[in-house]
Amino acid sequence: MPRRGLKGRLIFSGTGAGKVLKSDAPLGLFGHLDPKTGVYREAGHPLDGKCVKGRILVFPRAKGSTVGSYILYALRKTGKAPAAMILSECDTIVAVGAIIGSIPTVDSIDLSALKDGAMVRVKDQEVIFEAC
Repeated sequence: MPRRGLKGRLIFSGTGAGKVLKSDAPLGLFGHLDPKTGVYREAGHPLDGKCVKGRILVFPRAKGSTVGSYILYALRKTGKAPAAMILSECDTIVAVGAIIGSIPTVDSIDLSALKDGAMVRVKDQEVIFEAC
């Protein structure tokens, strides 16, 4: 039985479930996240070499270019998009990308409660912890 978890600010509605892929460092979408493979590449970054496809992507905020919105859209088009995104602070780049990429997204969440590899479901503004 799932248990209730956290509630944040809704950026894009929908439901996505999967394992958490968490970074405590901001993500640079353009130039680091390959929309063809879904793999993040940034030397020294905690997500370097990891694939976002089907994962619940958890990160504090984005950094970098406004083209990042289109990277999220391209991930959806190639089938490599995350199942959902959870942030501390969502900027307009990620918000636009979530909307045009149809990626359920919520922010204003205390990320310390989310552990890498945990099973969670995002349903609109709720983050629900799933039983293992």
